Amino acid sequence: MTVQTQPPTAELARLSARRAQSRRLGSSVLLHAALIPLALLFLAPLYLMVVFSTHPETAIFSPAPPLAPGGAFRENFQQLQADTNFLRTLLNSVVIASVYTAVSMLLTSMAGYAFSKFNFAGRNVLFGLILATLTIPSFVTIIPQFILVARDLHLSNTYWAVILPTLANTIGIFYMRQAFQTVPDDLLHAARIDGASEWRTFWQVALPVVRPALAALAILLFLASWNDYLWPLIVLTQKDSYTMPVALGTLVGLTRVSWGALMVGTTIATLPFLALFLALQRHFVAGIAGGAVKD
Repeated sequence: MTVQTQPPTAELARLSARRAQSRRLGSSVLLHAALIPLALLFLAPLYLMVVFSTHPETAIFSPAPPLAPGGAFRENFQQLQADTNFLRTLLNSVVIASVYTAVSMLLTSMAGYAFSKFNFAGRNVLFGLILATLTIPSFVTIIPQFILVARDLHLSNTYWAVILPTLANTIGIFYMRQAFQTVPDDLLHAARIDGASEWRTFWQVALPVVRPALAALAILLFLASWNDYLWPLIVLTQKDSYTMPVALGTLVGLTRVSWGALMVGTTIATLPFLALFLALQRHFVAGIAGGAVKD
């Protein structure tokens, strides 16, 4: 008589765990094998930008371009400063982007909170009209916007000429409305019952809950203002009022491009945004994911 024995349950569990671990390891290896070349492909232009900022133009356009940093960064920066008054344009960009981000975050947060938590006549119609402005090409509004800012308000060559036109950002209003949808109404009612004013409820109760969304919005608004080129080019006509993208654009002439200075300028231009992203990165992914989800 033959007796068939079954493997112990513990042994089966170990075998199953090993197979699952092997599958996960194989998937991880394949995933990294695909992602590492893609990451290098995206990082290569940034690396070459930094490297070329430290070399003279003769080295940049040599048959064998340099792949290691050189020693011409100071000379390239001096040329950049002489051609564009770069430190002044850097200050202009920092002030404009910082003020725009702070004020736009406040306005879009207040609007998003109102559209999310207040019931008033015409709320949905008004919100729909705001969203409808996304269908209007920006080029259509440039001329009337310029007439309003330059001729009527006399704001040409000032910071406010760049800051004011897009403060009430439509994307920001929509994004913050979606973020405030995740705030429980009971939490706000409890604050009001405790005697908190509507402003205090908004500032001390609702805003802290959507902090990740605010961080993501701050990065998006700062980046939009920092990289804006067309509108500052139109409304800023004096060299001392240029923002960084406009100033760097002047390095590209009809017959000559100052490549060394251009590489230095673009390298420095990435630093403030990189610092902001690193400071807020732990909130960024959560804010992007949570801002589009309605509870």
